[in-house]
Amino acid sequence: MANADSIDDLPLDETEPLPSEGEVSELLDSNSEHRNFEFLVTDEYAGKRVDLVLALLLDSYSRVFLRRIVMEDKVCVNGKPVKPAFKVFAGQKITVNLLPPPPREGPIPENIPLDIIFEDDYFVIINKFPGMVVHPAKGHWSGTLTAALAYHFQQLSDAGGPTRPGIVHRLDRDTSGVIVIAKTNEVHFKLCAQFESREVKKTYMAIVAGTLDRERDRIIQPIGNHPYQRDKMAIRAGHHSSRDAETFFEVVKRFPGYAFLKLEPKTGRTHQIRLHMAHIGCPVLCDRLYGGHASVLRGQLQRRQVRGLPPLATDADVVLSRHALHAAKLELDHPKTGDRMIFEAPLPADIQHTLDILGSS
Repeated sequence: MANADSIDDLPLDETEPLPSEGEVSELLDSNSEHRNFEFLVTDEYAGKRVDLVLALLLDSYSRVFLRRIVMEDKVCVNGKPVKPAFKVFAGQKITVNLLPPPPREGPIPENIPLDIIFEDDYFVIINKFPGMVVHPAKGHWSGTLTAALAYHFQQLSDAGGPTRPGIVHRLDRDTSGVIVIAKTNEVHFKLCAQFESREVKKTYMAIVAGTLDRERDRIIQPIGNHPYQRDKMAIRAGHHSSRDAETFFEVVKRFPGYAFLKLEPKTGRTHQIRLHMAHIGCPVLCDRLYGGHASVLRGQLQRRQVRGLPPLATDADVVLSRHALHAAKLELDHPKTGDRMIFEAPLPADIQHTLDILGSS
């Protein structure tokens, strides 16, 4: 096989017209048999890896799937086979030989209602309900956000793999609020780049248990795998699994024994907010993993026993049975226009009800 330098120097045969990007999806859908495709590399894709370029041009296929096709020598640049990491240049011709139909494995579509905040041709903003798992996992094969997305939307990115259509980032099962869904692989990669470069601003609201000694602060503690509990993370300085993590918090309102906070995580580590708040002694209310309690009763919120008041029948009413964390706002640049956009999800009823009880005590 020719080396990279010789591939760049090969002549380009332009006797056959090449399909435009807009024609690719139509060609893919017109016939389920194996097909051949050819693309001219434009300036927009110059300098990018060939597997990434194919993922951007062929939205029906995941990048993992296309990388495998490249490794099988079914992709040529200017007539010569290349590896997935090969970087293309403007004017070159990419040829895909005997491309099979798009793989269809993925979540089974389910008619689950969605709260759509925003939608255009490129992405969707969803207000995720509490208790909804984002993508299939052990013990949660149905009722997921991806199953609902597969039912409601004909086109979603699969850059994250066939079981995570459209998923750019995730929220924990019991965390409600704003989540962004990509419709194409190109948009998916652009949104991921914004998250990785920390251009996306995330704002959460939470009720925590305990008394904070300041109105605002930054928690800067590394997060790594828990030493013996696989479903938990831990503060672990110097451990090989640890990564830097930073969370800013500000008190919105104080209550006896509790506080309502605004939080802005600078990084996006697993369980970051929940772990950081537990680390300073004020865990998110009803956080089973890091706070030790999965629900809270009306009597506990009103602190009737602490205040020496006689018990009431309503004291045993369960007010909240999931952790009180809500992704309230997401700010990002539109992946096509570059315009800065802000999306917000109102406080869900269960957290608002909890605040109302705390405020009436």
